[in-house]
Amino acid sequence: MDGNAARGLSCLVTGATGYIGGRLVPELLAEGHRVRCLARSPGTLRDHPWAGSAEVVRGDVGDAGSVRAAMRGIDVAYYLVHAMGTGRGFEERDRRAARIFGEQARAAGVRRIVFLGALTPAGVPEERLSPHLRSRAEVARLLLASGVPTTVLRAAVIIGSGSASFEMLRYLTERLPVMVTPSWVHTRIQPIAVRDVLRTLVGSAHMPPEVNRAFDIGGPDVLTYREMMRRYAAIAGLPPRAIIPVPVLTPRLSSYWVGLVTPVPWAIARPLVESLRYEVVCREDDITTWVPSPPGAPLDFSTAVSLALERIREAQVATRWSSASVPGAPSDPLPTDPDWAGGSLYTDRRELPVEASREALWRVIESIGGENGWYSFPLAWAVRGWLDRLAGGVGLRRGRRVPDRLRVGDSLDFWRVEEIEPGRLLRLRAEMRLPGVAWLEMSAESDGSNRSRYRQRALFHPRGLLGHAYWWSVSPFHAVVFGGMARNVARAAAKGGPTGKRPPTGPS
Repeated sequence: MDGNAARGLSCLVTGATGYIGGRLVPELLAEGHRVRCLARSPGTLRDHPWAGSAEVVRGDVGDAGSVRAAMRGIDVAYYLVHAMGTGRGFEERDRRAARIFGEQARAAGVRRIVFLGALTPAGVPEERLSPHLRSRAEVARLLLASGVPTTVLRAAVIIGSGSASFEMLRYLTERLPVMVTPSWVHTRIQPIAVRDVLRTLVGSAHMPPEVNRAFDIGGPDVLTYREMMRRYAAIAGLPPRAIIPVPVLTPRLSSYWVGLVTPVPWAIARPLVESLRYEVVCREDDITTWVPSPPGAPLDFSTAVSLALERIREAQVATRWSSASVPGAPSDPLPTDPDWAGGSLYTDRRELPVEASREALWRVIESIGGENGWYSFPLAWAVRGWLDRLAGGVGLRRGRRVPDRLRVGDSLDFWRVEEIEPGRLLRLRAEMRLPGVAWLEMSAESDGSNRSRYRQRALFHPRGLLGHAYWWSVSPFHAVVFGGMARNVARAAAKGGPTGKRPPTGPS
């Protein structure tokens, strides 16, 4: 091991708010490297668990000045950004950003650039590639010609909870037992597990200076998209899917279809679908010369899918994942994933002024549940608890630990306290039996002298068609349940807070 490896490297990560970048940062830190993140909005990274261990600077890869400042003292620069899904002109934006990045890295004396690109099909002229693949290939070429030793890693479909490709596969398979599909379901693809992508990205930091080239990276399986969907169904415990290819579905029509059936936004679906028209299979495995695979790696497709589904089941709250800047992403403080990363997210929002101080409002919020009830239509809550019990759930019988204080991890009827910011925010996660995951969030804010503002959000992350059907079947009652709850919480605060008795009932 050379001196740099022993002391750790200084690494710049662009795209840290994205899917791969947000996962790469803690991997680099775990290896003993120092990490600096370049982000247009540094505040979007403040809640990540690693935020206190990495330096975050404001900037944009399209701005030479901010890239120049971010490159100072850097050994290895990771280029993990692209303009896909940003509309017309994305190829020029990608081109300009890559040139700036390469030029500033060379000027700063950076020792290596590492770029995660896309696997391109063999024998297809670049001008015939989809705009997305063509742009990825051009960015790779520009970085390789920058004068800085560059590692380009070319991957096809990345299998991991939260990736757009995986979520597209997941939702197409789960929601459609019978699928009329485009002809690209017969395309051969070599998928790769996200943990193998991250392992290779980290290992590439130590390549010797004479290495300046692209590498194909993939898992051990080569499958058609049809085979991937059928394997996914088997792993997820779904009945066999009937898949009927229809050649007349163009990539554009296919992307609309994907956008309708899955949470993946059309702007992201279209370049992904266009890329799936081509066979993308690794033509070499040279990367193992410099980044050897440990025992059990790379993961096969089935193992990668199983791990991704396990991650979804055990950690469905998206604040554990990074956020990509895409239109429609759920707002803070709940998921920082793009809305396609963890699936659809339905929201019911309520907001009211309160004739009481924030402290008085917070006392009501923190005392909710148990003997104080839920400040709306008790019969509806009771029925929901009974139904949960009949389904084998916990129901409403657990109550709360103490009458007026909560802490993270406390059980609260059929909820559990997931987050609490004293005096400001309470977030509950449902533990009732549901075809999805539900959260209830209540917050208090000051709104002038002896006045406050109450904000309430009910959120639901559905699983499959049943989850979507569940949300729409109960949504007509939201005005009564959630609307009445907001009004009665505000009324209780104005009257001096909880009394230990049941609050006003009904939809008033």
